[in-house]
This record gives sequence, structure tokens and C-alpha cells, in this order.
Amino acid sequence: MNHYYIYYRVSANTADEAETLVRSMQARLACRSGIGGKLLKKRDNPGLWMEIYENVGEAKRFERLLVQAVDEFDLDMFLDGPRHIERFVGDYAPMAACDRDSAPPG
Repeated sequence: MNHYYIYYRVSANTADEAETLVRSMQARLACRSGIGGKLLKKRDNPGLWMEIYENVGEAKRFERLLVQAVDEFDLDMFLDGPRHIERFVGDYAPMAACDRDSAPPG
């Protein structure tokens, strides 16, 4: 699976409007691609944001839809610099079943 981590800076004076647009863009992207996104803001630097899209099967299609959605909502006008896209591949390790006997005390 493919996982996308997109980070960028947002100007403080446009943060509220930018958040509305990013969330609207993510909703449209989710409708088109079936991939829901997350929006995170750095705890000690609220102007640094990250969008996360995980478990993307069709990378080329998703990337095309992402570019289209970002362009439609004109997100660049609210950013303080470029969007940086990091792409990772890999699957999640299956979670082991836990029982009471193997759980740590406490």
C-alpha cells in the first residue's frame, strides 16, 4: 500500500479560511478516490500542517485526483511556501491477539 504525508506552512492570518478549504478539498477527494484524509497541525508550531492519506491502492489515480482537488480549491493562495509530498510504501503488521496471561501486570 501507498501512504502520503503532505506538509506545508499556512499563514496565521488566513488559517481559519485555509482550514475550511483543506477540509472541503479532502471531502471532495474522498468522494472521488475513496481515500479519507487527516489534517494535523504541529503542536508547538500551529502554522505547520500535515495531510495524511493512508492505504492508497492506485497511486497514479490518487495522485491525479489529489492534484485536481488542490487546484480546484486553490489552496496555494493560503500557503506560506510549497506543499511537500512524501510517499511511503508498506503494509501494517497484523496486530497480535492478546490474552490476559501475556499482558503486563498493572
